Amino acid sequence: MTLNEMRSLLESRGIQLTKSLGQNFLHDGNQLRRIVTAGDVQPTDRVLEVGPGLGPLTELLLAKAASVLAIEKDARLVAVLRERFSGALSGQGPGSLELLEADALRWVEDNARDWSGWKLVANLPYSVASPLMVELAEAPVPPERMVVTLQAEVVHRIAAPTDGDDYGILTLLLGLRYQVREWFNIRRGCFHPIPDVDSACIALVRRPTPLLDAAGAVVFTRLVKRAFSERRKMMFKLLKTLWPTEVLQAAFDEVGISVTERAEKVSLERFVALTRILQKASPEGLPERLPEVSPRAD
Repeated sequence: MTLNEMRSLLESRGIQLTKSLGQNFLHDGNQLRRIVTAGDVQPTDRVLEVGPGLGPLTELLLAKAASVLAIEKDARLVAVLRERFSGALSGQGPGSLELLEADALRWVEDNARDWSGWKLVANLPYSVASPLMVELAEAPVPPERMVVTLQAEVVHRIAAPTDGDDYGILTLLLGLRYQVREWFNIRRGCFHPIPDVDSACIALVRRPTPLLDAAGAVVFTRLVKRAFSERRKMMFKLLKTLWPTEVLQAAFDEVGISVTERAEKVSLERFVALTRILQKASPEGLPERLPEVSPRAD
């Protein structure tokens, strides 16, 4: 779908795009094909696409995948998609399409499932991108691959090195289950309307062997969120609200972390090692639920 075709379709339907829904549609064919290539979409794959908009990426995915589950919040765009892909919706053509009109984040939260055999390939609405990716990553079996277009600053957080300015909660929550395969910038002019922010696409591949079991992942999440809850404070002092001082001291000594260290200096590997020790310690009084800390607030 070219830019002219996109404009013409929107005009013919009288559709005014909504900034609050993050409706900046990628129209550049080269970038769309590059995203599909990064997704390594195979004929046996099931693909989740969030925010298909007018369907330029959907069209390419249907030509490659066994099936596509597309979730679109805007009823006006759902109507367009139903017309454009009526054959795929009826099970005809190279791929089948299931199209849902729903809030994708809420739908994923309410529909826990085993995502093995699935890939997320999407130009994500930027307002829900981080929590949606974390929600999928924390599923019992997360998608094999996540290839998503995001705000460039969010991509930098996901791919950030230890002790970098962007390193934090999002880096670690996704890094526990995924490895960064690649990422690339996408020019603002590739979108309609042109957004006010820079964008990039990142490809994440699920780790072949989990770094922690399910129970350990819960402890890891609590640990990381608490450690970054006040970024400039020493993480040892913050964690003392969850674990006894003597337990923490022994764990820090074993992993080789100074009690004066801040969380941004501690690598993923050391957070995992610390989690394993604290998990074995089974501290009393560890709350069932910590105050929420957004993965974008670090």
